[in-house]
Amino acid sequence: MGKFWVIFVASISILLPFLCNSFSPETPTDRRVLVLLDDLAVKSSHSSYFNSLKLRGFDLDFKLTDDPKIALQRYGQYLYDALILFCPSVERFGGSVDVAAIINFVDSGHDLIIAADVNASDLIREIATECGVDFDEDPSAMVIDHTGYAVSETEGDHTLIASDDFIKSDVIIGSKKIEAPVLFQGIGHSLNPVNSLVLKVLSASPSAYSANPLSKLSTPPSLTGSAISLVSVVQARNNARILITGSLSMFSNRFFRSGVQKSGSSTKYEKSGNEQFLTELSKWIFHERGHLKAVNVKHHKVGETDESALYRINDELEYSVEIYEWSGTSWEPYVTDDVQVQFYMMSPYVLKTLSNDKKGLYSASFKVPDVYGVFQFKVEYQKLGYTSLSLSKQIPVRPYRHNEYERFIPTAYPYYGAAFSTMAGFFIFSFVHLYNK
Repeated sequence: MGKFWVIFVASISILLPFLCNSFSPETPTDRRVLVLLDDLAVKSSHSSYFNSLKLRGFDLDFKLTDDPKIALQRYGQYLYDALILFCPSVERFGGSVDVAAIINFVDSGHDLIIAADVNASDLIREIATECGVDFDEDPSAMVIDHTGYAVSETEGDHTLIASDDFIKSDVIIGSKKIEAPVLFQGIGHSLNPVNSLVLKVLSASPSAYSANPLSKLSTPPSLTGSAISLVSVVQARNNARILITGSLSMFSNRFFRSGVQKSGSSTKYEKSGNEQFLTELSKWIFHERGHLKAVNVKHHKVGETDESALYRINDELEYSVEIYEWSGTSWEPYVTDDVQVQFYMMSPYVLKTLSNDKKGLYSASFKVPDVYGVFQFKVEYQKLGYTSLSLSKQIPVRPYRHNEYERFIPTAYPYYGAAFSTMAGFFIFSFVHLYNK
């Protein structure tokens, strides 16, 4: 029995550093990523994408989907901070991984990339549905575009699409313009209208549709035009990020290096936009961009520095908070003009836009309303592409004490005068009445 405990403690001491090596809010990119493949050949055929992650400091752990030792957590601790599913045809994962485990992984604040193709299994489709997108139900359907297809060094039919309909967001796909179209070959998906958190990042053109490319259309396709999403992202309410696409090929070395010319265009690009697009998008997915943190939340009376335990009605107070954005290597001041603070009780009594000093400090001064009760300082900041900030602190507000009111209120002077005149008249009348007696 003694030997058993020695072995157990030794095992825990060896495993503990790995169990603790997880996502840190202070260094969001020091992270381990599990990559699940249904064919080890993908590791070499998609090496350019994987190498771009490694060069940015990610530790990639490659495993086959049928590996019986696959696990996302051990002893109640997650072993990885992100999961990449480059296994479109997987029917069942090995080890302890299943749909519920993956959804719990995301619900715990971890990131996910799903790349499917025409061989997408029911398992991959189910995971995508749980994340808010629905792949075309026809298993033989692909996205076809007879006017937006790619004329490139890569031979193919009109299922090889060159798309440049990107989301208008610098924080999600980077501020540098993606000059070349992105090559896509695979299955399209639609967004679940009930899920407001999912966004189209790369859309098909109005002339695209989803159907079996080897057969004639007998019925109208279920997915058509710009309603077809080629690449979508989700930022969950817990700030976990998800990327979903129906093309595993778009991550491949072949698509990264292919020259491309969009049909109807006279411009031919030596290289597709895939590498730039997916590299910049993965920076957002893995919180290298658009990741905010708020620190040093303070409030106090104007002219003081110590935080008050409560305020009195009509007090002048000041609220401040520091907000920073992760640049991939360090925290930099976040500069914007749309952060607001609410002084809230049932509804906002005060709504004030915070001014900033361009160094990360946001502040505002205002007067406490002439209402007493339990208030909250609230900052609810949500902006496309950025992690949301939700700050709140409760504070009581009291009325004046009886000895804190002004002895004479200036606005009441006319009433005081009238009262004085009345009293003076009463005393004169009384004196005259007594004198006459």
